[in-house]
Amino acid sequence: MIVEGHEKRRRFGRVMPLRVLIPNAVTALALCFGLTGIRFAVGGEWEKAVTAIIIAGILDATDGRIARLLKGQSRFGAELDSLSDVIAFGVSPAIIIYLWSLQHFERLGWIFALAHAVCCALRLARFNANLDVDDQPHKSAGFFTGIPSPAGAGVALAPVYLWLVTGLDVFRSPAVTAPVLAATAFLMISNLPTYSWKSIRLPKGWRLTALAGVALFGGALLVEPWVTLSAVTIAYLVAIPFSLNSYRRIRRQAAVAGPAPEAPIELDEHERAGPAE
Repeated sequence: MIVEGHEKRRRFGRVMPLRVLIPNAVTALALCFGLTGIRFAVGGEWEKAVTAIIIAGILDATDGRIARLLKGQSRFGAELDSLSDVIAFGVSPAIIIYLWSLQHFERLGWIFALAHAVCCALRLARFNANLDVDDQPHKSAGFFTGIPSPAGAGVALAPVYLWLVTGLDVFRSPAVTAPVLAATAFLMISNLPTYSWKSIRLPKGWRLTALAGVALFGGALLVEPWVTLSAVTIAYLVAIPFSLNSYRRIRRQAAVAGPAPEAPIELDEHERAGPAE
């Protein structure tokens, strides 16, 4: 009887509550949207293809928060998120840009598409390899190392935004899209410190202004999505040199102040922490 009761408890212990499956489901949904972007690109539906990648990015930004809210974090969720990101933000944008532009660049076009996908995979592999490493200066200061993969996908698709806004075929030229993909690939695997949400601090007097700005951004995204995304992408790239200066200033201040007793800022690449197994 004791053994039977012990076996029942073990079987019950393996039962996974529904709440811990929800973040994984969101991650899987992001993966599906990323792959759906390829499907739309094959059919020449470029607006839908880009929209699918954007939705995947929104889902990727929320799955970690949902996991923490439901207390369902685990290493399994982080690994699943990385696999999803490689496809949704590495493979899918590369294929979309290839079908939209680079297929007319003879054999070299495919090389640039491969560069984006491979560098996205390398970035995420580096991130996963450093999950248990304590000495991460960028992370402890609240910065990313290089640009995260969702931002990389957004930058890679910038020529599509501009083409949809202006209708100018110059943005569809491989002479434009190939350098953009190459630069994005470099930024993803670079060691440049870039802003994260946790590295941005707003004074109290600016909080209402920031909330109003977020509301206006949401409205602009619904009314003029391609203009808004073009502006956001340009602003993000312009902010990279400022993030480098901010990081250097923080490191100088830390060197002067000496080691702090506080624990480093916990920062993961996409605010992610997957559901518990």
